[in-house]
Amino acid sequence: MSDYPEFENKMKKTCDALNSELAAIRAGRANTAVLNPIQVDYYGVATPIMQVASVSTPDPRSLVIQPWDGSLLKPIEKAILASDLGINPQNDGRMIRLVFPPLTEERRKDLVKQTKKYAEEAKVAIRNIRRDAIDKFKKQQKASEITEDDYKIAEKDIQKLTDDFIKEIDKISEKKEKELTEI
Repeated sequence: MSDYPEFENKMKKTCDALNSELAAIRAGRANTAVLNPIQVDYYGVATPIMQVASVSTPDPRSLVIQPWDGSLLKPIEKAILASDLGINPQNDGRMIRLVFPPLTEERRKDLVKQTKKYAEEAKVAIRNIRRDAIDKFKKQQKASEITEDDYKIAEKDIQKLTDDFIKEIDKISEKKEKELTEI
């Protein structure tokens, strides 16, 4: 697609990181991605919940966590309480159930703000990649490794790549905002 794979890959990774951050924002329906940042102490090692238990969504408003090792029920419960998930886990001795309350209008607005913040951070990262790319080509031009014309072409191409990824970030952000406001 591009003559600048190094910079395109960095920009793509920025979009992927944004998708991961937004997946962790709960939109009123249960989503296993909300557990991704939560780690539990498993024999002295901080381990993601997904690696020590099966997680399922029996209905749109709840998650069920069944640890493969029963001794992990309490540590998982503690890790969830210590996180900023804002949900009280229900432990029945075999599994932990998380029931997601419907989002309040105020909470939705906060989550939309958070989404916009993540999107803006991603755009700044994309622009920093653009700046680094243009600096690289400027140095090559000053060192007479590329011509003035080649520099201008590279600058134009990098700007187009940047614009395309900024549009992609806007699309990702709008999709999440729509998800947050429609529920």
